Amino acid sequence: MLCPVLPRQSPGEKSAVVGGTGPEAGAFSALALCLLLCDGREEHCRCWRRRRGRRHAGDARLGPRRDSARRCATDHNVDNTTEMLQEWLAAVGDDYATVVWRPEGESRSYPDEEGPKHWTKERHQFLMELKQEALTFARNWEADYILFADTDNILTNNQTLRLLIEKGLPVVAPMLDSQTYYSNFWCGITPQGYYRRTAEYFPTKNRQRRGCFRVPMVHSTFLISLRAEGAAQLAFYPPHPNYTWPFDDIIVFAYACQAAGVSVHVCNQHRYGYMNVAVKSYQGLEDERVNFIHLILEALVDGPPMWASAHVSRPPKRPSKMGFDEVFVISLARRPDRRERMLSSLWEMEISGRVVDAVDGRTLNSSILRSLGVDLLPGYQDPYSGRTLTKGEVGCFLSHYSIWEEVVARGLAQVLVFEDDVRFESNFRGRLEQLMEEVEAEKLPWDLIYLGRKQVNPEEEAVVEGLPHLVVAGYSYWTLAYVLSLAGARKLLASQPLRRMLPVDEFLPIMFDQHPNEQYKAHFWPRDLRAFSARPLLAAPTHYAGDAEWLSDTETSSPWDDDSGRLISWRGSHKTLRDPRLDLAGSSGHSLHPHPRDEL
Repeated sequence: MLCPVLPRQSPGEKSAVVGGTGPEAGAFSALALCLLLCDGREEHCRCWRRRRGRRHAGDARLGPRRDSARRCATDHNVDNTTEMLQEWLAAVGDDYATVVWRPEGESRSYPDEEGPKHWTKERHQFLMELKQEALTFARNWEADYILFADTDNILTNNQTLRLLIEKGLPVVAPMLDSQTYYSNFWCGITPQGYYRRTAEYFPTKNRQRRGCFRVPMVHSTFLISLRAEGAAQLAFYPPHPNYTWPFDDIIVFAYACQAAGVSVHVCNQHRYGYMNVAVKSYQGLEDERVNFIHLILEALVDGPPMWASAHVSRPPKRPSKMGFDEVFVISLARRPDRRERMLSSLWEMEISGRVVDAVDGRTLNSSILRSLGVDLLPGYQDPYSGRTLTKGEVGCFLSHYSIWEEVVARGLAQVLVFEDDVRFESNFRGRLEQLMEEVEAEKLPWDLIYLGRKQVNPEEEAVVEGLPHLVVAGYSYWTLAYVLSLAGARKLLASQPLRRMLPVDEFLPIMFDQHPNEQYKAHFWPRDLRAFSARPLLAAPTHYAGDAEWLSDTETSSPWDDDSGRLISWRGSHKTLRDPRLDLAGSSGHSLHPHPRDEL
């Protein structure tokens, strides 16, 4: 929990303090900080710092100053929190006038605790007492504001404090994004203090309505204006004398606000940061680590990304190919942002990928295509817009084709192929490794396994016997992530597709005899590719047609035989629209049909 505290200002003095790290560059009178770290059990570390009045130009940032003091305590650790905090203090301690360091001697658990993520009554009380201690400290110090932020909340917007203070609200939270519809506010609460679903929650969480909205509860990260009317009555512990709601710190504080007549708001005009989805009480720290890695991957897609402190050592990464002979990443050289994001994502998951420069359709002309033996499949038209093949689609096909050639030339038994616009599902690596182990154990003959795709037909696909996470693939779009065997690559090359080309995601269903167009299929024989698909899917596109950030180099391209260089956006194609079945099949991020408790 991170709790910066802004003390009372002198008459006429204006504070402009924002979150972040590094030396200050702004104006403030003084500041105190409470910090609790670090393995997801919010009560582990306490850290306060105090600053004396000083004025500068520009914004103020939370960072070390020579006129600051810091008090740190750590307890109830089951990981290396103490060592991390010591390392961080060793790096920045000299920037403070005083550092008080009070670690707990030995790790201990709460009475009746079943695991590190199990919240007992004693644990709730301990957290309430810590929060009350921080609140009392701020009041005794005559602070104007105090900001609470749990350690699994990552503030990436270094203007957060300034933006919240400018609202002039007594209790206000920056809305945080997560992998699901879970966030740090409730829109409804029952008379008994339990969560109540409302029509306002999802439009707020999705930013379909923007602004600052009054709500009955905020939690995890929020700012309290200690000079606001009624703020002196707010407390975390002990609970209000009339309190009968559940014994939980966030509900206790919500009741305190209600009893004191203090309004509570959540603001979502800006992107402030992220919060990790809480694991279940029976889960452990490894489950939370998996969740946090997925949160890092989501931030790489949606931005802004999260970066680790330079003052804390991270365990060394040990990337591997996960048992595959090669992991290919098809990426256009002129899209360095996509390439960097994809490689960063693989690095976070400790997957060793090799970039293959994609064939850029914009560089192709009729002469090059003739030299490559490329010709259009007779009669091919896009199934939605009726357009012909685009140069972008030709480039995409040639990129995959080059990988199939390398697989055969090198005799690679099995490879993993990615395009550079992949959004990974939670625990992608662990789930893929488990899937491949199960396939191996069942000795399933296979040529291709989709990891991400768009199922075209609504019919239920048959589950493979003995493999509950694998189905026999039907007509599918997209080639953003798949596993390919040596036998599969040989079959694809043997069909000689370059001289009768159509988009690669139309070609593959032909090869496993699931394409609905009989005229197309008649050009290829045999059509015996053994194709399957992960279920639920392990990957999806980063964006869909209609999204603000959507970009397609296959859709925004010129016709395959047009050498004029003009670019046409073929928005008539429905291939890149979102498929609702992705969510119904178990996709965990950005769900259109969230579980009823996802927002809790």
